[in-house]
Amino acid sequence: MTSPSADLVEPLIEQTIDVEAPVSRVWALVSDLPRLAEWSPQVVRTHLRGGRPVRLGTRMINLNRRGLLVWPTQAKVVRLEPERVVAFKIRENQSTWSFTLEPTASGTRIVQRREAPDGISALSLRLTDRVLGGQRTFQDELREGMRQTLTRIKAEAERP
Repeated sequence: MTSPSADLVEPLIEQTIDVEAPVSRVWALVSDLPRLAEWSPQVVRTHLRGGRPVRLGTRMINLNRRGLLVWPTQAKVVRLEPERVVAFKIRENQSTWSFTLEPTASGTRIVQRREAPDGISALSLRLTDRVLGGQRTFQDELREGMRQTLTRIKAEAERP
């Protein structure tokens, strides 16, 4: 039986920021996935199985936090085009997170996405509804977290 909140899961959540730094500099940051903990308000730690650099198929374990609630997720890098895109799929909820880079006249545009075209797993639906404040609340938090993440990456990339 599908949760009534399944219809509330947005298939795409996306945020964008322009950075005054070359694609190569921005790529060095966003493709170093263990550094997500420095920028994301939700990620506490990312451990790569097999070490750096990130490759297609690299598996990772993330430790996430929201207030006092802490939970692990497992992910696998499913798209990797150097200086263009890095994407990883979360095993527990079946969503895919990515950073896409586009050159601009003054630097780089970063697009961060959470894609869930087929929704999220039944377990994730229940946990989001019961523990994380419901789909709308949690998705709003994800959107705000993306804004914070991108702002922090921009500051790092533009640092002299």
